[in-house]
Amino acid sequence: MPEIPVLDESAVLWSGEPAGRPLLVLLHGYGADERDLFALAPHLPEAFAVAAVRAPLEPPFPTPGRSWYPIEGLESRDAAHVTRAAERLIEWLDAVAGEASSVALLGFSQGGAVALQALRLDPERFSFVVNLSGYVTPGELPGDAALAERRPPVFWGRGAMDDVIPSWLVLHTTDWLPGHSDLVGRIYPMLRHAVSEQELADIRVFLEKQLEGAADGAR
Repeated sequence: MPEIPVLDESAVLWSGEPAGRPLLVLLHGYGADERDLFALAPHLPEAFAVAAVRAPLEPPFPTPGRSWYPIEGLESRDAAHVTRAAERLIEWLDAVAGEASSVALLGFSQGGAVALQALRLDPERFSFVVNLSGYVTPGELPGDAALAERRPPVFWGRGAMDDVIPSWLVLHTTDWLPGHSDLVGRIYPMLRHAVSEQELADIRVFLEKQLEGAADGAR
């Protein structure tokens, strides 16, 4: 089993200091890097401090960029690898997110799978998750029961024409998320494995609602 390295603290793009602010961590997809989703930062509510993290693995040549876990070969999409990647993310958060008022995750594809796995490992840590074109890894985790009781907000958006994520994983995610989250689901009819302008607008509405909810809870 390949080891998932620790995250490189120097390979993170920040939109601002997280102290006293809600922190939104961006997790890119397979073959991309921290610059990919950081391009979304200007379109997100300014109240968030945004951190775009570089995944720890290099995919096999000639694929560019980085990956969170292997998706090729005999160990393709092994749930243990997804879990280990999520543990590495949580270790990184332990070091950098102590002064943030809250922590949430936004991931695309592989990054979405890692975001949901991290939520399952530590249900109390994360205020919400945005999962774009990702999936829930099959299998049971110790935090699943607590997550089913807490039911944090999760936005799951995907394209109806997405042929990258296997259909059985989409079906599993469709079955699993409603019982473990306060789910906002969106399917975009003409979208493939990507993020559209309409989806980005829906994400912003979702994020603004989370900020409003946090402000109401603080009163």
